[in-house]
Amino acid sequence: MNVVYINSRIQIPLSELRFRFTRSGGPGGQNVNRVSTRVELVFDMQHSPSLDLEAKEMLRSSMRSKLDSRGTIRVVSQESRSQWKNRQTAIEKFEYILRRALRPEKHRTPSTATRSSKEKRLAAKKQRGESKKLRGYDPEIE
Repeated sequence: MNVVYINSRIQIPLSELRFRFTRSGGPGGQNVNRVSTRVELVFDMQHSPSLDLEAKEMLRSSMRSKLDSRGTIRVVSQESRSQWKNRQTAIEKFEYILRRALRPEKHRTPSTATRSSKEKRLAAKKQRGESKKLRGYDPEIE
């Protein structure tokens, strides 16, 4: 696999992705101290030739929290003790994040309440008011 398939229009070659390996925290015994299994995938969205201007704009607007000031996306994986598995997981997370961000938003058509629903709501309010009125203090009872 030399390419990450995002959708029918966008494929990102692995050469555009940078990987950084560091020591992972958590369980693993001596393996944690000796092997750098944590993977950080870095993708420079701003300067990527694989993305057109429209895709870059969509990513910029929908991924504000995941982008840094230079327009790079960082994905971290450290679930496994294996560097190779963490690398695969980071690529899968990256694919998922981009697919979600590049999905067009559904147009929401605002709906109005029906006459019967309004009448039911008002009747229920009236009923609640009547039951609360019955709870009140009545000086004639004493």
